[in-house]
Amino acid sequence: MSGDLLITGGTVVEAGWSGPADVLISDGRVSALVETGTATAATTIDASGRLVMPGGVDPHCHVGFTSGEFTSLDDYRECTTAAVYGGTTTIVDFAIPRPGENPADVAYAQREKASQGLCDSALHGCVVEWDDTVPDQLAALIGDGITTFKMFTTYRGETMASEDTVLRTMKTLAGLGGMVVIHCEADHIIGDTQRSRAAAGRIGATDMAATRPALAETASVAEVLAIAESVDAPVYFVHQSTAEAVELVAAARRRGVRAYTEAVAHHLVLDDSRYAGDHPERFVCCPPLRSREKVEALGRHLFTGEITTIGSDHCCYDTAQKEIHREDVRAMPNGLPGVETRLPVIFSEYVVRRGLPVSRFVELTSAAPARANGLYPRKGTLLPGADADIAI
Repeated sequence: MSGDLLITGGTVVEAGWSGPADVLISDGRVSALVETGTATAATTIDASGRLVMPGGVDPHCHVGFTSGEFTSLDDYRECTTAAVYGGTTTIVDFAIPRPGENPADVAYAQREKASQGLCDSALHGCVVEWDDTVPDQLAALIGDGITTFKMFTTYRGETMASEDTVLRTMKTLAGLGGMVVIHCEADHIIGDTQRSRAAAGRIGATDMAATRPALAETASVAEVLAIAESVDAPVYFVHQSTAEAVELVAAARRRGVRAYTEAVAHHLVLDDSRYAGDHPERFVCCPPLRSREKVEALGRHLFTGEITTIGSDHCCYDTAQKEIHREDVRAMPNGLPGVETRLPVIFSEYVVRRGLPVSRFVELTSAAPARANGLYPRKGTLLPGADADIAI
């Protein structure tokens, strides 16, 4: 057999298996997995002693994202350059409307920007407010390959959707073959907590963990699961930060609800002690970093199978933006960069240090995100026919 490129001598790692094989590539696709020494190519890469994995699929990236007065600072060229350096070859961005904007208009505008990228990308749409035009917009977007739609239960007055909007969107998407991707924090609990802390003068970056309590997350997850169950709709929970939230979703799955959990790298590695350091504002994110006990409990679910995917929730604000409102987290930009560090951090912390099987690593960071976003089997695998997106 012959092809354009041969990766030889390595151990191929798929979500379900791993073993020695050479990867033969032609016309940008995997054409065959073959026994070492049985194929030739115009160009050969020696991967002896290395793992050969499908490139990472990051299901949660914000590129040039505006929230409040701040816009994150990377464009598609910069974000995807970082992604490729970190072994990720596909990102999934978000098209989030500002007040008064239409979901479809924002999605098509964001998709245009993706042509700057150095790797492939996909897109989540977003619904903030329901009106009679939304069903037709959702149908058109799904027809154009955008099948997942972000919703928020927090950020009142900006991106927060009402319970009725969540239900109507889920019900409509269930009939169209789409899925809601949802940020769950109960805004009323957060609002009450933040008002109390502000009155006591304890609302700065050092207090971040206490301003958005874990109870707000679990309360919102329980409500959204009930909505999904009532209309028999699939739902994907982004950046779940506690084992309790993950376990609510797992219990619903056992009842037959099509519910999925995403964890992100910073919640799996960092803890709230970062808010006691010299630069607490750099670690302000939503949900916030949790206690070390909660981080360890969350990480255990990488081994139980109850976490579906690992994303980055990449949001590239700089340190100057973070410092402007460091004394009031309600006005600060929330988020951490992570598209480049997601794979190496999770590999070193969980595969090397804690014994997570490398096939499970590929499942969490590549195959499952590809399936959740309708990209499999073009992405997330090295089986013949897949795009030749490869991390060695």
